[in-house]
Amino acid sequence: MLRSDPLAFLRNPRNKKVLKVPSETRYIRKVSEKILSSLSRLGLDDGKIFDIKLCIEEAVRNAIVHGNHSDRRLPVRIVYGIEDSRLVIEVEDEGTGFDHRAAPDPTTMAHLMKNSGRGVYLIKKLMDKVDYNDAGNKITMVKNLK
Repeated sequence: MLRSDPLAFLRNPRNKKVLKVPSETRYIRKVSEKILSSLSRLGLDDGKIFDIKLCIEEAVRNAIVHGNHSDRRLPVRIVYGIEDSRLVIEVEDEGTGFDHRAAPDPTTMAHLMKNSGRGVYLIKKLMDKVDYNDAGNKITMVKNLK
């Protein structure tokens, strides 16, 4: 069973993998490919892989573009690992953060036709658990793999 602190097991160096990338969008796909390659042995169905990939890429894109304002000197830190058939991914930027509760609902008429603003909503819908730190510059996503 996953502990109340989903990243507690990641504090053990044997359980976690850490990636640091510059704030350049060309690294988004590289991060998702690296994490997904570590899941390949688990035989996940295509739908689950798609959900995980989309959420990783949205979270990393948000960290690069909105958190670090694409300042390549500022890193994005990604920590991930598997415990008890759950994938835990943490994405943290160097920015000041944001209030995820104040993100507009993209399903309302006022936001339906906008070209952006769906990432936070999609992550919350596709992952099994999503938490932000108080500052709003770190997201923790949990996906049940079974």
